[in-house]
Order: sequence, then C-alpha cells, then structure tokens
Amino acid sequence: MQVTQLAVPDAYLFTPPTFPDDRGLFVAPFQEPAFREATGHRLRIEQTNHSVSRRGVIRGIHFADTPPGQAKYVYCPRGALLDVVVDVRVGSPTFGVWDAVRLDSESFHAVYLSEGLGHGFVALTDDTAMGYLCSTGYNPGAEHAVSPLDEALGLPWPAELDPVISDKDKAAPTLAEAAEAGLLPRYEDCVARYQQLRAE
Repeated sequence: MQVTQLAVPDAYLFTPPTFPDDRGLFVAPFQEPAFREATGHRLRIEQTNHSVSRRGVIRGIHFADTPPGQAKYVYCPRGALLDVVVDVRVGSPTFGVWDAVRLDSESFHAVYLSEGLGHGFVALTDDTAMGYLCSTGYNPGAEHAVSPLDEALGLPWPAELDPVISDKDKAAPTLAEAAEAGLLPRYEDCVARYQQLRAE
C-alpha cells in the first residue's frame, strides 16, 4: 500500500496493489497497518455508507461539527469519480485549499479525510458507486455543507459535465458565508481531536 499526503493536511491518498488474473481482480482498498502508520491512530468505524450516482452528479461539499466530527475513508467500487477534499477549518494554515483525486474501479485508490475537512465528488460515469467508512454515525443536526459551486473556491468540476446537484447543496452557503455564520470547524478543535485519537 502506497500512501501520499494530499495538498490538504490530514488528508491522504492510499494506493493499494491490485491482483488481476483470468478470474477477475482482487484488491484490499483499506489496510489497517498502512492507515495507522500514516495517521498515527486506528480508524474507528461507526457507519458505512454506499451511494450510487449518475454521470454529472455532484455531492458535497459536506462536513460535520468537530468534535467529534466525521472522518471518512472513501473509495469507488464501481465506475469513476473525481473526489475533492477542502480545508474548511477556520484558523488552518491551508484554509480554503483543496485537492482532487480520481477514484475508480480500476485503480481502487482511496482517500482518507480527517475530522473537520470538507468532502465532495462528481460522478464521471453513469452508475458510479462510492463506498464510505465513517468514524461516526449520521447526525443531521451536526452536518453542514458549503456550496460546491463557490466561485472563490474554484473547484475543478469538469466543464463537459452538466452538474446535477441536490436542492440542499444548491442552497448551501459559500465558504466565506459559512465562516461568517460560525458554521465551520475550528482548526484548534480539530487538532485536539486528532491528538486525542492518537493517544487512545
């Protein structure tokens, strides 16, 4: 398993080896030893999610109140997508920075984003599936979004796709508006959470 730190600190790209043969393919998208070496802690899983999207669907940019926040380990078991991580932590040295990685069912790359980071993706093909390992369960009162079309962020959605976005995500504030409204996680709270996880 190869691990790469993304441009957003506390987010990582995991590249597992794949083993194709005449029967098909085998791959282990999540491997605890590699994860622990990269992050300094184990991945606590309280919920797994699975979404299916048609080409052009954009989901996000979503994040949760921290603490406790919701870390996610995501991969694409079918189809292809462009996965985006945004630093929405107020006070972070990289506040507003994003990184994007293609996830697909050929490479089985995976992305881990720590608590307090924003996450979204766009499906590049029809019938694209996304698998999520989540550190906490669904808590609607603690979950928020910033607009995936925030011009100040300038996220790299492919121009050739017609975006399909939920009404909720369409109505989400820009990053600046979310910061002004006090909706965003504080960097110091997120760092304290990461330190707590490493100490457990």
